[in-house]
Amino acid sequence: MILMMTKNKITPILSYLDELFPNAGCELEYKKDYELVIAVMLSAQTTDKSVNAVTRVLFAKYQTLEDLAKAELHDIGNIIHSIGLYKHKAKNVLEIANKLLSDFNGKVPSDKDLLQTLPGVGNKTAGVIRAEIFKIPDLPVDTHILRISKRLCLAKEKDDALAVEMKLKKLIPEDRWIKSHHQLIHFGRYFCTARNPQCENCKIRDFCNKK
Repeated sequence: MILMMTKNKITPILSYLDELFPNAGCELEYKKDYELVIAVMLSAQTTDKSVNAVTRVLFAKYQTLEDLAKAELHDIGNIIHSIGLYKHKAKNVLEIANKLLSDFNGKVPSDKDLLQTLPGVGNKTAGVIRAEIFKIPDLPVDTHILRISKRLCLAKEKDDALAVEMKLKKLIPEDRWIKSHHQLIHFGRYFCTARNPQCENCKIRDFCNKK
């Protein structure tokens, strides 16, 4: 019964997201597949804007995967020091470059389990990579989607990111997973923000537990 009630409201929610963000997409900047892997890893607990600022410098200095694999750890750290957890992430950057070369012939794998063997790449990051690079339907849940799903009562307050992902995949048609992933992120980033959400202008406010 609860699932059926939730399914009944997913259509107007998706329609509203189409209205607000018809062309939502990935906002991380990258030119090569491995650059996206690194950018998504760096984006944990940091804004895409901050990541783009450092990756522009990083990828301009180290223009190939081979160059990046030979970089000095302290130099990578100096370049990305403005983002959170930069020391740990700098190590991940170096290890990702080396592992892609040693284990995958320099190619980013599409298999989710193989992706998660890369340092700093978990379920969410792997899902983003698969959806963005390979267009494999997935609906990874970040902090924005987690918050929005709970506000709109699509998930329970106690649900973690993986539980929310499973629930959204049951509610949203598979051919919309990638699109909805981006739209929900945009909704949380620019409209239904953590602080001061635009509730007065929201057309799906009736579904929200903040009303």
